[in-house]
Amino acid sequence: MKNTLIIGWVLVLITSCIPEPKTKSLTYQNIVILSDMSSRITNKPQKDLVKIKEIINFYKNECVKPGKKIGDRSSLSFSTFSNKSKIFIDIDKFENLAKKQRFVNSTGEYTNSGLAQKIYNFEKEIISAYAQNSKPGLDLISVLIEKIEKESIIKKNKHLTNGIDTTFINFENHINIFTDGYLEYKGKSINDQYYFGIKEINKIRILCKEKKLSIIEALELDNSLKLPAAYDNINNNINLHILETHQRDKNDELQNYNNPKGLRDNEILEEVWRIWAEESGFKSFEWKIY
Repeated sequence: MKNTLIIGWVLVLITSCIPEPKTKSLTYQNIVILSDMSSRITNKPQKDLVKIKEIINFYKNECVKPGKKIGDRSSLSFSTFSNKSKIFIDIDKFENLAKKQRFVNSTGEYTNSGLAQKIYNFEKEIISAYAQNSKPGLDLISVLIEKIEKESIIKKNKHLTNGIDTTFINFENHINIFTDGYLEYKGKSINDQYYFGIKEINKIRILCKEKKLSIIEALELDNSLKLPAAYDNINNNINLHILETHQRDKNDELQNYNNPKGLRDNEILEEVWRIWAEESGFKSFEWKIY
């Protein structure tokens, strides 16, 4: 009996010394830039590079924060719709924290090859990409779906454990698409699934005028005017940003539009894209004109 009590007390002491498991959750940014290199980059003054520079500065100063923050895992990548190759900066690949911080702060062995140099090279390669000749219009949505599914541009959440404590690593995926919003490409007669150009815009505009509907009401009334959804669970963790740069029905010199407010090209395109994004399961959608 005495031995049993002793063993019991020993077990109590042992278990009381074991720390309780702790969990924490950390969130980082995965910023993806995709550029539509169709004729839109030559038919009006090109503004993409200024906005891309802002995104790069956000990544550096608000995500990674050299000299101020330790252990960030955020990433930044750029590619065009017409090219599968991409340029990227991904500090999540560093397993050694001290080595990662030397890279981020451009010190030690990374004095001339750290984050500062990587960002410089990143910007130069983007400028070079924009200096190339524009490409024919592509089936942007089909290419976007393929990039998400096959090109590993999206980061998945994960967790790390030391046997007791668990850290959940979450990524906010942001896809920034630089385009004019029009979905025009060669081969429409073969496949028009995601084709949406002037003719399709006018169909919505005419229906709105005839029945005195808003754009949203017209799209709800006639589903054939919508783009077919492409739902995938992976989209639930993607924030989609459309950065619309060229409004074709706007006269930049006179600063007026060919169509009344509420029926302008970019307003119709925004709602068509928005409904497609929502029905395809994207976490959020933003349409920004600049």
